[in-house]
Amino acid sequence: MEKKEVRWAWAIFIMMLLAYIVPYGLLSGVDAWYGSFLFWTLFAFIVIIFNIFMTTDWSD
Repeated sequence: MEKKEVRWAWAIFIMMLLAYIVPYGLLSGVDAWYGSFLFWTLFAFIVIIFNIFMTTDWSD
């Protein structure tokens, strides 16, 4: 793996951890709309941006 690929792998790993820790741990007691719903909305946006950056270097 190249250095760039290792960085992306770590970024994905950290995002996967945050996807579970934040809503099920830190925001478990928040019942308002700005709790898990807002987190998942922002998280989805960040994942889309990550995917755009990760796939820009792909070629046939």
